Amino acid sequence: MNLGFSYIGLIFLLMLMIPNIIWSKNKPKDYEKYEKNENKILLALERIGEVGNTCLALMFTDFNINNILYWSTILFIAFLLMILYEIYWIRYFKSNKTMKDMYSSILGIPVAGATLPVLAFLLLGVYGKNIFLIFSSIILGIGHIGIHLNHRKEVQ
Repeated sequence: MNLGFSYIGLIFLLMLMIPNIIWSKNKPKDYEKYEKNENKILLALERIGEVGNTCLALMFTDFNINNILYWSTILFIAFLLMILYEIYWIRYFKSNKTMKDMYSSILGIPVAGATLPVLAFLLLGVYGKNIFLIFSSIILGIGHIGIHLNHRKEVQ
């Protein structure tokens, strides 16, 4: 693992954060009602994973593209997952912005808004052979996906 700035990590984080900033002004109706019911343990895991992923994605040059190899396929798949994540958000912003819209799936991937970025960052960790990002992504996934599956269950 090589310390240094990761432009790939920055690109992934921008793809993650920009739609979330827009979402903060376009939350679904009654979102606060569901937010109050969030499991505190899952919320703590989500926050720990968010901080970990944000810091780790930026601080290792192992995520940057050095050579195009077979191993680069993993980075390509991670990037495709982030593109799907952007498509998910475009679809949400064009919708009626209901809780059902928020927790929709895309290509059969449940709660796509939570699942896609977690999988993308997990694959970024695999691509960079970075156990810290892999572990942080798993922690994030347990918390983030868990919270959103609970919300989806409440909506149904």
